[in-house]
Amino acid sequence: MTFPASTIASSEVDELVRGVTGGHVRGIRERGVLAWRGIPYAAAPVGDLRFRAPEPVTAWPGVRPAHEFGPVAPQSHRGQFIGAHPCIPQSEDCLNLNVIAPDDATGTTPSARSRLRPVMVFIHGGAYSVGSSREVPRQGEGLVRRGGIVYVSLNYRLGALGYLDFTRYSTPERPFESNLGLRDQAAALQWVHDNISQFGGDPDAVTLFGESAGGNAVTTLLTVPSVAGLFQRAIAQSAPANAVYPTELTARWAGEFVQSLADEAPLQAPDTDSRDDLAVRLLLEADPARLAEATTELTRRTPDQDPGTIPLCPVIDGVFLPERPLDAFRDGRAHRVPLIIGTNAREGSLFSGRIDILATTPTRIRAIFTKTKKKARRALKAQYPGIPALRAALDFGGDYSFWYPTVKVGERHSRYAPVYFYRFDAAPRLIRLMGLDATHGLELFPLFDRLNGWPGRGMTLLGGRAAFRAVGERMQRWWVAFAESGIPDSEWPPYGEVRRETLIIDTQDRVEADPGAERRVAWGAFVPHV
Repeated sequence: MTFPASTIASSEVDELVRGVTGGHVRGIRERGVLAWRGIPYAAAPVGDLRFRAPEPVTAWPGVRPAHEFGPVAPQSHRGQFIGAHPCIPQSEDCLNLNVIAPDDATGTTPSARSRLRPVMVFIHGGAYSVGSSREVPRQGEGLVRRGGIVYVSLNYRLGALGYLDFTRYSTPERPFESNLGLRDQAAALQWVHDNISQFGGDPDAVTLFGESAGGNAVTTLLTVPSVAGLFQRAIAQSAPANAVYPTELTARWAGEFVQSLADEAPLQAPDTDSRDDLAVRLLLEADPARLAEATTELTRRTPDQDPGTIPLCPVIDGVFLPERPLDAFRDGRAHRVPLIIGTNAREGSLFSGRIDILATTPTRIRAIFTKTKKKARRALKAQYPGIPALRAALDFGGDYSFWYPTVKVGERHSRYAPVYFYRFDAAPRLIRLMGLDATHGLELFPLFDRLNGWPGRGMTLLGGRAAFRAVGERMQRWWVAFAESGIPDSEWPPYGEVRRETLIIDTQDRVEADPGAERRVAWGAFVPHV
């Protein structure tokens, strides 16, 4: 239940106390904003709730301090992606969120609708294996101070605990449920709907946005029936929108994962135990750190075993997620809300060396090319001169996973709701000299005021800092305007299947009609099922 602001006895003297589902929380005032951190939005998914859908939050007595970030989801610091620092608390009890509001935002009630502010809910990326809402502690504060919005960030279950499909082992006595991380995100959206007015936010003006895996979460949640009405606008940045798989494939990955657990730490099984009984015991008894290590092993194998796939992704379970999102977009069954969607100019250039998870090696590219006709292969190869040489291969892999599925989402959703399409081309000189150009995740630095940290300062050592910061300021204005009205800018035209007008975000912004048209047509013949 929620507690209207008028029922909070201390609110007249302490404006940082809010009543929310579960009890009261006390926030903190700092750096021109009000912040509440580590608020539980669901019960701890531990014990009997491991591998189960999120349950309602457990109430707490008194006023809960909300000054510090909550624990982050268990993750490996040594996998392909660098996870949370070992000093940061990790726990299966990680279903918590943070709220940041302008310093003049006070508790209000639904009747005072004109006083409520737009809400922006951010879902972090990290390949569904790493990341957290505290990765960049001040993230979102610039949007709050300059845009006057209420910002929400959240943690959700990652890795095997959130994104492997163990329903093949489910029994009536011990159920295993699917899409747990996605269900966590839905539970957080429900929490926002029920409680955000206590922080000055409008539950009927919620913009859901995310990048990379977070972008995949956005495009997927747009097709989840149970979240209808919980957000009114959406922004998907660099979303691998087609990284959603059928149960036949996810069940195989689950079996391989369990086998790796068994090989590492075999159990002494009673004679009555079946193979599936052993699997259940392994999954329920394994330490979270071991689950994270086994997740890393699986994600290392999968790009060669099943090129073009990522094993930690939503599953088409026929219940929570009834169908492939791209099919729902095509047929108008996605939530018909305004959408900003786009990618960076060279998404794939980041994915080499330690994080070579895309279809970028000769063997993986060859496997993908064997799935289509010779004429289509020839036409697509012409778009990537030199393939499988590294630069062309990285661009191929990035386009396969990010750009082309994003184009399909944009064109299909535009049949039913307003879509604003972008391509992020901006990059400081040093990043271009390194051969990365506008690569995956680069736009987060200017968008979230991350140029003052050592990575931001390092990438601008050879100049371009002021121009890159200016790009971020413009993006913030567009994102906030979109959150307020559903229209980012009068000069940014809606996307459609005829002209395909796209905002190119660069030092000098411009609008282009159907950029990369020849490549788009070639992809359409190559993977007609997308």
